[in-house]
Amino acid sequence: MEDLVGWCGLLSRRGDGHPFIVDADGQRSLQFDGVTIQSQMAVDDPDGLALDYTRSMMGFLLFHPAPRRIAMIGLGGGSLVKYCLATLPETAVTAVEINPEVIALRDEFGIPPDGPRLKVLCRDGADYVRDPGEAPDVLIVDGFDVAGMPRQLCSAGFYDHCCAMLADDGMMVVNLWSGDSRYGLYASRIRDSFDDRVVVVRAEEDTNRIVFASKDRRFPPARSQLLQRARALAAAHPIGMVPLAQRVLHRLDRRRELGGDDWPRDHRRR
Repeated sequence: MEDLVGWCGLLSRRGDGHPFIVDADGQRSLQFDGVTIQSQMAVDDPDGLALDYTRSMMGFLLFHPAPRRIAMIGLGGGSLVKYCLATLPETAVTAVEINPEVIALRDEFGIPPDGPRLKVLCRDGADYVRDPGEAPDVLIVDGFDVAGMPRQLCSAGFYDHCCAMLADDGMMVVNLWSGDSRYGLYASRIRDSFDDRVVVVRAEEDTNRIVFASKDRRFPPARSQLLQRARALAAAHPIGMVPLAQRVLHRLDRRRELGGDDWPRDHRRR
């Protein structure tokens, strides 16, 4: 989810909580309320990542460069689904979306039909993680509705189930909005569920915070390994992998300086 900049004169047409599409300046966006962009794509580059927070979320490749299975909670306009299918040819993707009206717009955003590498499920993500039927290498949580992040997708129990469902060396990636008054609480819950194997980075162009939480007991990898992976990934993923790796390393250094705590102490409760 990203705050809308500009375009305000185009957006008074809807505000009833149903998803709708806005086309402007070569961009197509999915919205619920005429105020906030839920997903966006460039019409002439439908498989690209138009929003910085989605490019930041692909930073999971720095930790898990060759996932076999990716699960996503929140379909939106399918930006991450399409990008992963286009750039990770050995990867299968399952996308879980609670709102059938969002799924009904998949053709408008060029989301391919279900097949051997893609399943789109109409299901509550909180139910899915309790009984996934698979152990993905990467779980991406980017579920927002008109009111923001649903409570069932940010409870302590939800994050516990996310950790349990992952493969042994799996990673969860969560998009959080720093403007939410409970942001620090959500981040701390993730940290508790993943035994502190967490790093949080800022998306450069907006107020989103991307949380990388690892089930791998060897987390975090060495500085040299992260930078080496970033350089190796840069050709296939020209989305700023090296600068993203540097932001991740900066946050890891900051955590070490603070003794592992990089958000306010009073948020650390379940």
